[in-house]
Amino acid sequence: MAPTHVLRCCQRGLAWIPVVFIALVVCWSYYAYVVELCIITIINTGEKIVYLVFFHLSFIMFVWSYWKTIFTRPANPSKEFSLPKAEKEQYEKEERPEAQQEILRRVASGLPLYTRTGAGAIRYCDRCQVIKPDRCHHCSACDMCVLKMDHHCPWVNNCVGFSNYKYFILFLAYSLVYCLFIAATVLQYFIRFWTLCRRKSAENCPQNDLPDTHAKFHILFLFFVAAMFCISILSLFSYHLWLVGKNRSTIEAFRAPVFRNGPDKNGFSLGFSKNIAQVFGDQKKYWLLPVCTSQGDGLTFPTRLVNVDPEQPTVILQTDCSSKSVEDGSIPQSPLSDSQNRLLANDHHSSDDHLGIDALKSDGSDGITILMESDS
Repeated sequence: MAPTHVLRCCQRGLAWIPVVFIALVVCWSYYAYVVELCIITIINTGEKIVYLVFFHLSFIMFVWSYWKTIFTRPANPSKEFSLPKAEKEQYEKEERPEAQQEILRRVASGLPLYTRTGAGAIRYCDRCQVIKPDRCHHCSACDMCVLKMDHHCPWVNNCVGFSNYKYFILFLAYSLVYCLFIAATVLQYFIRFWTLCRRKSAENCPQNDLPDTHAKFHILFLFFVAAMFCISILSLFSYHLWLVGKNRSTIEAFRAPVFRNGPDKNGFSLGFSKNIAQVFGDQKKYWLLPVCTSQGDGLTFPTRLVNVDPEQPTVILQTDCSSKSVEDGSIPQSPLSDSQNRLLANDHHSSDDHLGIDALKSDGSDGITILMESDS
């Protein structure tokens, strides 16, 4: 046990190396830009002020979003997705996969699940001993099931999923802005230092050349680093913007989620604007801030599928932003916003001739109950 514990501690310590590396690069870039460029190299006071103001704005937003991405704990399945004690004991005693699946089907009949394994079985994590909600996957690095898991990122030493995906997108955006701003403002000084006259006789040097000081090495290296990070971040940021527009995770982009009627890579796509709102929320004034505005609770998601599974239970949609427990032991359903509630009653479901929807709203409750029936 002791060697295993020591090994895990070493692994956890080594996992912070990429984060420490990024932190050191950012600290050095701050020193090189503020001190070596703005304070020592730039002579014009107005230019210094403008550069410092915009630099610190991009720096603060970049560090803020990076911090939130690192230290926001991944969201996990709630206790309602765990097997009850009796079923759990029965599941562990059973050796036949068919009997185990029958137990899982019986428990899952009261849960809002639409996705299955490739073989059509209930998605169950033996490691965490929970039934996986839709879009939930087990992260081997974090050793936990993560709601709407996208990927495990070593540069933030955290699993990117439902709880911090918006922060991750903003981290990429502001890091790109940070690097672009540095590269653009340093370019002219990079060129002048690169062509700096090295002759001993000062009278042979052009009058507009900068003095040959140690600042030139910081500025030259700063441009190379900023340009290098720009190229790598731009490709990753563009890819994740495409994923947001399609309402897919990185895992779903490589392996389409399997519904009862088969795989469908666009099963969770609700249209471009609603896909954006799923990650960034309804209020656009909060889109650029690394604060929690994502819709839902990560357990249930609206789908574009017309043929709704008749075996699924009644779905209760809450309109607030926090998860609430439902009375009588039922699971807390997705606390969707008004735009999501309207979604279930508009274009995606109006074309379904085999689905009857009754929206009942009580006078004293915040939830909307959607009753789904099949005529078949």
